[in-house]
Amino acid sequence: MTWDKKMMYQMYKALGDEFYAKGINVANGPVSQPLGRSPWGGRNGESFGPDSYLNGIAFGLSVKGYGDAGVISGAKHFLLNEQENNRTQDSTGGGGGGSPPNDGGNPTTPGSGAAPTGGMGGGASSDSSSSESIAYSSQVDDKTLHETYMWPFFDGVKAGLGAVMCALNRVNETYACENQDLIAGKLKSEIGFPGFVFGDVGGQKTAFGSANAGMDYGSSSTWSNSTMLAGLNNGSLTEARLTDMAVRNVLPSYKFNQQDGTYPTTAGLEDYVDPRANHSKIARSIAASSLVLLKNENNALPLKKPKSMSIFGVHAGAAIAGPNDPISVTGSDDIYQGHAASLGGSGTGSFPYLVTPHYALTTKVIEDGTMFRWIMNDTGYTSTSGGLSGYSSGTGAAHTYSGYATDSEVCIVFLNAYSGEGADRSALYNTDQDGMVASVASACNNTIVVINAVAARLVDAWIDNVNITAVVYGSMLGQESGHAIVDVLYGAVNPSGKLTYTIAKNESDYNTGLCTDLICDFSEGNYIDYKYFDAYNVTPRYEFGYGLSYTTFKYADTLSVAKTNGSALARTYATGPLAVGGREDLWDVVATAETSIANTGERDGAEAAQLYVKFPAAAGQPLRQLRGFEKVHLAKGAEQKVKFELRRRDLSYWDVEAQNWAVARGTYEFFVGASSRDLKAHAILTV
Repeated sequence: MTWDKKMMYQMYKALGDEFYAKGINVANGPVSQPLGRSPWGGRNGESFGPDSYLNGIAFGLSVKGYGDAGVISGAKHFLLNEQENNRTQDSTGGGGGGSPPNDGGNPTTPGSGAAPTGGMGGGASSDSSSSESIAYSSQVDDKTLHETYMWPFFDGVKAGLGAVMCALNRVNETYACENQDLIAGKLKSEIGFPGFVFGDVGGQKTAFGSANAGMDYGSSSTWSNSTMLAGLNNGSLTEARLTDMAVRNVLPSYKFNQQDGTYPTTAGLEDYVDPRANHSKIARSIAASSLVLLKNENNALPLKKPKSMSIFGVHAGAAIAGPNDPISVTGSDDIYQGHAASLGGSGTGSFPYLVTPHYALTTKVIEDGTMFRWIMNDTGYTSTSGGLSGYSSGTGAAHTYSGYATDSEVCIVFLNAYSGEGADRSALYNTDQDGMVASVASACNNTIVVINAVAARLVDAWIDNVNITAVVYGSMLGQESGHAIVDVLYGAVNPSGKLTYTIAKNESDYNTGLCTDLICDFSEGNYIDYKYFDAYNVTPRYEFGYGLSYTTFKYADTLSVAKTNGSALARTYATGPLAVGGREDLWDVVATAETSIANTGERDGAEAAQLYVKFPAAAGQPLRQLRGFEKVHLAKGAEQKVKFELRRRDLSYWDVEAQNWAVARGTYEFFVGASSRDLKAHAILTV
């Protein structure tokens, strides 16, 4: 991720402009959740990552971007749909227009933390042995619900969220779209959401269960005129609730000026409306800024007109059909046969074109006069009557890797980790691809690895190999993916992205796997991703917030923290009136933290400075958690002050007994640094 607030907004403003030009009133996004409780979750790549604060800031800025374009955000998914397995009544993980499930999607890795069976509340037990076909239930306590999973929706609602999609799964054994406590209670009353709630495809189970829970827009057959009239007559539905539904369905369109007669007519399939403007430049810039430099030994990068180059891996080039057609691969590993630049299922992008690394590199090597060779195959394939699905597992081209690699000044291996709606990941690594890396590195002492992954992709099979000199890591980068990667490889863009999740050394290092039972107990509480790794002293390969640069930065040795609203901090509980985004005083800036950063290297660059907070023990919080980030752009030799603003909610915990956000009494500790573990300065604030 870029960790750049301006780019977070810019991306969704551009998307909103395109929706607006096509006459689309409501966008099915942005996506806050799945948050990414488990790295095996199939749809993690759609979200902003498992840290609630970072997710919330990005989520809010995305909502604002859509809104400023005049488009209603239909944010999703509310709530706790953290895996694809068993998310629907047919228990296949499919539904909602997703891709077919894969052959696994259910790792049972020792120590992976797969949630135990057994329910919470009322002594409910696992119903996994029942013959009834129902979706899994996310069992979560009230504190975790507020502090981790609900947190980003406060940001979204505050930013102007107009619509929310309720999820397919159950929450504490009640379907999300029929969960009155969740929708009417927490979303609409506590967070102050004024818009309408609609269901994911198949999420609405009953007419009055969904209506009384708080769904406002649903199936015309489920909510037929005769059904609704009968409900009013027999007391199953009140007139007040029906009126509220009608108002909520209309209100957002007025808020975003969609009723003033100027909104474009919805473009039909045969209408040609080109809304792209300069968005390819925006896409390229954001993609390049999001790439993370994980390793760079001996200044292997940026490249400097190498005399010869070989590239390896199917991920470097175009798929057999494309750019929007996924190709299935026989076998258990989750990869994409071609350059993966978008997700599967309903997260799939529809590209007007796709720039692959092979294409972008070809342009560059011609310009530089570099000898260029490639083997774009890492699994082997056989010619069968099966057409595009006629692939088989195996490294059929492995014996040719060394020949190309030996004679090359630089070797670049391209890997991907792919998933999407309809199936979870079966592994966090790929044996065939890892073998390809090892084969190339055994013959090339300047091997660079480029990875595009939907979530954490393990690298320990080869990361310590001395011949692997650099690793560039990113997500699905969109239509300008190849250009963005080459911009970073050659130094046209200095990498400044940071990880939004932890890359572990082994699968067993993660504490949260997928649930195979229909009762999925979130017994880890708030301790997911780096909050678990830090609290239990598990050493990651690359920590949350990590990312290198082609230049160097020096943080000041001091961090100053000051109260800006002492009277607000003196009150234990939030006392402001309930409004859009929750109690009003939750958003008051109550403190600031300040430090400075200098660019001590030879290149201009950008650094995403991160602020972490340790709460007093009484708050019952993780060891440290992100509570601020600012990306600063510095010319070489320049120095700049960095200021973080802390809202009351950033220093609050959820008091379950009081049912309110509370500021703990005691000492808050603040840390600023380049990642969750690379901390440079420390300060305290007593409340």
